[in-house]
Amino acid sequence: MTTAIQTLGASLRKDFPIFSRKVHGKRVVYLDNAATTQKPLSVIEALSRYYSTMNANVHRGIHTLAEEATGAYEGARKAVARFLGARPEEVVFTKNATEAINFVALGWARHRLKRGDAIVLTEMEHHANLVPWILLAREIGLELRYIPIDAEGKLRLETLAKLIDHKVRLVALVHASNVLGTINPVEAVIEEAKKVGAKVLVDAAQSLPHLRVNVRALDCDFLAFSAHKMLGPTGVGVLYGKMDALEETVPVLGGGEMIERVTYDSVTFNQIPWRFEAGTPNIADVIAFLPALAYLESLDSKTSIQHEQNLSQAAIEALERMGFRVLGPKAPNERVGVVSWTSEFAHPHDTATILDQFGVAVRAGHHCAQPLMHKLGLAATTRASFYIYNDMDDVEMLIEALKEVRSYFG
Repeated sequence: MTTAIQTLGASLRKDFPIFSRKVHGKRVVYLDNAATTQKPLSVIEALSRYYSTMNANVHRGIHTLAEEATGAYEGARKAVARFLGARPEEVVFTKNATEAINFVALGWARHRLKRGDAIVLTEMEHHANLVPWILLAREIGLELRYIPIDAEGKLRLETLAKLIDHKVRLVALVHASNVLGTINPVEAVIEEAKKVGAKVLVDAAQSLPHLRVNVRALDCDFLAFSAHKMLGPTGVGVLYGKMDALEETVPVLGGGEMIERVTYDSVTFNQIPWRFEAGTPNIADVIAFLPALAYLESLDSKTSIQHEQNLSQAAIEALERMGFRVLGPKAPNERVGVVSWTSEFAHPHDTATILDQFGVAVRAGHHCAQPLMHKLGLAATTRASFYIYNDMDDVEMLIEALKEVRSYFG
């Protein structure tokens, strides 16, 4: 392990104000990054700077404050586009990844799919990429198919040719599982989908914080993610869409800003992407997403993911030595920094409560993936999720606290 990887977490924590506080007298060991990440000072300052120096609505005013706010807002769109390898007009701001997926369901699929058409998902989907399709299938009469997973929590790719036939109009799949940590081979799925002319939506909420994704190389039609899982503020999501896919998409929300001309009985839509952003957007948080992206781009992405995988592997090995059952792939390079486990002697909620007494923040529950939990024969798991500012000291603190859990319940 290189020195850069070993020291990454500790060297970055100084940039995050929250790590100066204590919980129950202990330093914060934050291992709930799959739910949301902490924010560097540059993001917090950007929020304050907007409200302190340029607070105005965007796109509508010709005064100085409005022009500055508009420039910063559209500058963030350009930054997102660069980060993805996309064009700015292919970037639509939403309030989160869930809303972005719903935009595809209600704005594209509802108007393009008909009774008897099929949508292919996976057995590991988050509710955000499951519930919209269940509702739409019920409304239109669509068939939902699921790519199965194997015992390690990896997609069974040998089933693709049978599942993705000419009835399939859309394949919507998660890039990285928020429960199993599995990094899915989305390239292989996209290739199979293209053979039958199906569109592909990638839920990148858990992958993009860790992996650099170029949408041109990936060749997906839609991609959704949230800013708050990658150092940015809450309340900002992104829907990337190929221009031809966005041109086939109908605006889901109507109102100000998304129009070109309105009469008492007609409306002409604004250009893409603004036709999809009705009303006053989340200006401050979109602007503050720019320094979050800059922070991530300042790091070597290969070093960062190797760092997180090293932490995950160390945690997995220690958990298994202690008798916990760890879910997901065994190979470190097949997963992001998400580690879920269960045991016969401690309920996940009890585990999380005790860990909190040691300043260790983890997540317990079904993780918005109840069908996956049912398939695994579980009601809940405990989940630790690692990020760039974590280090081996955090892993050691997690394990020491878990020894108390085992001692108390065992």
